[in-house]
Amino acid sequence: MKYHDYIWDLGGTLLDNYETSTAAFVETLAQFGIEEEHDKVYNALKVSTAFAIDRFAPTIENFLEKYKENEARELEHPALFEGVPALLEEISDQGGRNFLVSHRNDQVLEILEKTGIAAYFTEVVTASSGFKRKPNPESMIYLRDKYKISSGIVIGDRPIDIEAGQAAGLATHLFENIVTLRQVLDM
Repeated sequence: MKYHDYIWDLGGTLLDNYETSTAAFVETLAQFGIEEEHDKVYNALKVSTAFAIDRFAPTIENFLEKYKENEARELEHPALFEGVPALLEEISDQGGRNFLVSHRNDQVLEILEKTGIAAYFTEVVTASSGFKRKPNPESMIYLRDKYKISSGIVIGDRPIDIEAGQAAGLATHLFENIVTLRQVLDM
């Protein structure tokens, strides 16, 4: 194993949620009488939820709350990327530690339970933990210092994950797929 400690992002890295989030966002727009193309919403959500709202619903009051309600309903049946459980298990079996940093609330804990991967994580940091959102490295520095991480990597699907990891002094990988990730990790 190339690293001992793995700090994961959830959405778009472990959880294949962009389709789910896009469906919920398009549905929420429709509830406000707005039609928008799937691909445009998908690409905007890849930047961030705030970016997508600024682009498609900047003046709609309570849009975020309604979108989060619709998304939570969609996430009742979360799907992981193929190969994720096996990789997390392999890391754990070889004595490595997995951590998760997410801007989402404690719904993350339910998602991890529903997908059967909760037991692979040493600690899960959510919005409820009180840290600033990525790209601020505060949550990663917390994990690095608390667990004395010296051989760690941050794995995420967006530049903000990479920026936060680098600012915390950790190796980083911009996630595209499990095959490429396994090559980078020598696993």
